Amino acid sequence: MFVVIFGRPACPFCTRAKDLADKLSDTGAISGYRYIDIHEEGITKADMEKTIGKPVETVPQIFVDQTHIGGFTEFDQYVSDNALLPASTEQ
Repeated sequence: MFVVIFGRPACPFCTRAKDLADKLSDTGAISGYRYIDIHEEGITKADMEKTIGKPVETVPQIFVDQTHIGGFTEFDQYVSDNALLPASTEQ
């Protein structure tokens, strides 16, 4: 399972998503992740909307194995629903 996080600098939810992905990677729950800084890469919300297929209002936008999950809240729920982290290491 591979995670891709589209985010921007100084975004607290992007930081939380990266921290959660780090935990998942450290425990072996995912094979790894890639963080993409949308400003550094020149990616616009319109670009993400084309990929996702619906309006994008916020970052992060997170994909698991090329399936759009949503933002941090949806990613956190996905991790919980799929029991990807032991209860002692969840947020």
